[in-house]
Amino acid sequence: MAKKILVVDDEPKIVAMVKSYLTKEGYEVLGSFNGSDALKVFLQDKPDLIVLDWMMPGMDGIEVLREIRKESQIPIIMLTAKTEEVDKLIGFELGVDDYVVKPFSLRELAARIKGILKRVEAKQSSKAEVLIEGELTLYPQTREVFYQENPVDLTPTEFKLLEALMKNPGKVFSRLELLEYALGEAYEGYERSIDTHISNLRKKIEKDPANPEYIQTVFGVGYKLKPRG
Repeated sequence: MAKKILVVDDEPKIVAMVKSYLTKEGYEVLGSFNGSDALKVFLQDKPDLIVLDWMMPGMDGIEVLREIRKESQIPIIMLTAKTEEVDKLIGFELGVDDYVVKPFSLRELAARIKGILKRVEAKQSSKAEVLIEGELTLYPQTREVFYQENPVDLTPTEFKLLEALMKNPGKVFSRLELLEYALGEAYEGYERSIDTHISNLRKKIEKDPANPEYIQTVFGVGYKLKPRG
């Protein structure tokens, strides 16, 4: 399915020119000539990316950007005649993904669009697999962990241990099994080192590490992750 691009500019010639070029590139292109209409099209047609002119009468591009960011993180490329660094910083702080300065090359604009859409697809794909237990979220492919929506900085060993436990909630792992999973080999003489790693992990993901809600000790055996539903 073709990606849908919304082009917003108060100059009809620019909209027509961009629409013609991007259509030949295989995109479905929508056009708007003012900010208020652009918001309506955005809500109704749900484009994949917006090319947005900064300087428009009435509701300008920055106002449109602010309204869209209340609803969505859709990629936005700003068309602008402004070249001052402070102007671009304002846009980036408000959520602009990229800039194209007028007058611009249609080929360059298409390349920017293609690059951004590829990054979005890669990010969505990499985060397709997700493990969730209560307020704990783990993305295996990107090696990201979040607790209460805040990123958690884990060592490689801590990440592998948590990944093993979250992939098998309720399963009791022996220390040796966890060691094999985390290090790839069985170091029987170092089984107790898992206790240190688990202790450090609890400090990062438990409200009260002394009374853990997630990683439970199974005395005489090892550890398990308590399912949180």
